[in-house]
Amino acid sequence: MPRGTPDGKPLRWKCLLAYDGTGFAGWQKQPSGLAIQDKVEEALAQIFGARVRTIGSGRTDAGVHAKGQVFHFDAPWTHPISSLLQALRTHCPTGISPRAISHVPSDFHALLTAQGKRYCYRACQGWALPEVDRFVYSLKEKSVDLALMREAAKAFIGEHDFSAFSASRGEKDRGESKVRKVWKVSVDELDQELQFIVEGGGFLYKMVRGMVGALLDVGSGKLLLSDIQEILESKKRTGRIVSAPAKGLCLEEVFYHPSL
Repeated sequence: MPRGTPDGKPLRWKCLLAYDGTGFAGWQKQPSGLAIQDKVEEALAQIFGARVRTIGSGRTDAGVHAKGQVFHFDAPWTHPISSLLQALRTHCPTGISPRAISHVPSDFHALLTAQGKRYCYRACQGWALPEVDRFVYSLKEKSVDLALMREAAKAFIGEHDFSAFSASRGEKDRGESKVRKVWKVSVDELDQELQFIVEGGGFLYKMVRGMVGALLDVGSGKLLLSDIQEILESKKRTGRIVSAPAKGLCLEEVFYHPSL
């Protein structure tokens, strides 16, 4: 473990991180060593000469991107904070970009003190250009009704059991509540791109992708408006819900109390 500061206690650091999830196994550490967390901890080990444990605000699936992932770690640092940020940027591989680092109180916890998150899902109406194809889902020849999707999105607002829109992780799900609170689901059109913004207090495995997939199916006529409420109330995942591909999803922001 890293040596402490002169009083024997490492400092707690909060880091804001962006990454291109393509080719990585999501945020959380994996036996393969190909997760974002694996690469960040490898970088920190090079900086501090010892293993440094990180705790993230939550998981992102393989292929999902982030502009605003947050993690914290404890380590001594007596140099300018800008030097720590530069060192982390230098040691992280291409596709992982630390955006900011700040010293926070010891009771800050990237996961436990988070108050909510904002995700953005991007879908291209038609075929995406090569330079953005890894970040958007191309609808190709599928046409969708924006008004219908906006109406369907209203069913998600509030506190619900979202079992029907999430995916099982087996034993890891045992005992976990499936109730989540969602306070915003918007669908906007920017040129040829659709942007689905989803905000809530927390999300289940593949929940946002399940919600977006369902809205796109409403927009294309595969599902009826009434189906969304019916499926939500069933609390059972079935083949009627098809998750939108991971590459269109981005974790944009994690919300904390202003003092943190």
